[in-house]
Amino acid sequence: MKTNKRKILQIIVPTLIVLFIAGIWIYKNYDKTPSEPVVPTESDGEALTSPENEADFALNAETLDLEKLTAYGLPIIIDFGADWCGPCQNFAPILDAMHEEMLNKAIIKYVDTDKYGDIASKFPVQVIPTQVFINADGTPYVPSDNIDVDFIEYPKADSGETEFTVHQGGLTADQLRAILADMGVSG
Repeated sequence: MKTNKRKILQIIVPTLIVLFIAGIWIYKNYDKTPSEPVVPTESDGEALTSPENEADFALNAETLDLEKLTAYGLPIIIDFGADWCGPCQNFAPILDAMHEEMLNKAIIKYVDTDKYGDIASKFPVQVIPTQVFINADGTPYVPSDNIDVDFIEYPKADSGETEFTVHQGGLTADQLRAILADMGVSG
């Protein structure tokens, strides 16, 4: 009888050890991230910017993934310019200040057309500076009548619907605030 207990213990104890180690391994290696990326919103009570998505909210763009940016549910302004451009240099401090002021309320990006011409080629940039305006839902911004800024709306060739809404030249901080308010940004 003693040998039967000993044989049972010789089987059960190693089996329990293996199961315990396997359980620890599964716990530590289990992928706890959801399959769809979770995009934080202000309603979650946390800031949108974090180390993981810092590049999405950085002013200077080296890449531009509109699908990813629109997933944040914020209006987007993309400014195209270059270092040698005088009007771009005049507009740069305003753009930088608005970027800081509107952090977590809107996404404001700057694309250097000399360094990232491949990005600029996807938009109707004829002169610099040029700003492209995109609503929080990813649709082109259509300004209301009370916005005193000259916009150019580029239609899609097949449907005639607006594909891009742009402004050529610099803007004042007040004009940017008015546009963002028209796009749904509060305060």
